[in-house]
Amino acid sequence: MNPIPVLLADDHPVVRRGLKATIEDDKDLQVVAEAADGNDALRLMEELSPAVAILDIDMPGLNGLGVAREVKQRSLSTRIIFMTFHADEDLMRAAMDVGGKGYLLKGSETEEVCAAIHAVNAGRTYIGSAMAAVLLNQKTESAGSAINLKILTLTEKKVLRLIADGLSSKEIGDELGIHYRTVENHRTNMCRKLEIEGANALARFALQHRAALHERLY
Repeated sequence: MNPIPVLLADDHPVVRRGLKATIEDDKDLQVVAEAADGNDALRLMEELSPAVAILDIDMPGLNGLGVAREVKQRSLSTRIIFMTFHADEDLMRAAMDVGGKGYLLKGSETEEVCAAIHAVNAGRTYIGSAMAAVLLNQKTESAGSAINLKILTLTEKKVLRLIADGLSSKEIGDELGIHYRTVENHRTNMCRKLEIEGANALARFALQHRAALHERLY
């Protein structure tokens, strides 16, 4: 029986090396490709059709959720496991909504990474034990989060919801019928209102509050 072909996508080379060593300790698994960003990961999935891909969520270019959404839209056969530092229920549900089959927290035990690949390859869903523990204890979104969202305008909330869905500024502009530079202005204004900064801070905020953004809060 041939080993299960696996793709790794993470922008940190050290993480990829560690994952590759972990996975290839299992003779039934083989890492066939690596990617440092979402666009490259998607290209490799189209070219190689690996059975399973392990994706980081926070990647340059197309983020992990955006990759999964494209995989689903293009009907690619690769099954996706997300591996992330984000121990957040809303983000996990967002990952599953766009087609994820597994969700692991970084630092998971070797045996669990391999078990997740085998389970997902067999058509099952796999939630890591560390994330399962979080789900048992995590409460629903706080009132403070809802208050944060209420300071945004209707258009800003729409933009933020589409950011959470993995769309680029150009794609958001096309969806809402506005120029992509207008979308960039909305991004800047939201960061100012929410008092957050950093290259991926707004995307992380959007992902963490995706469930609330899809509710009728406005």
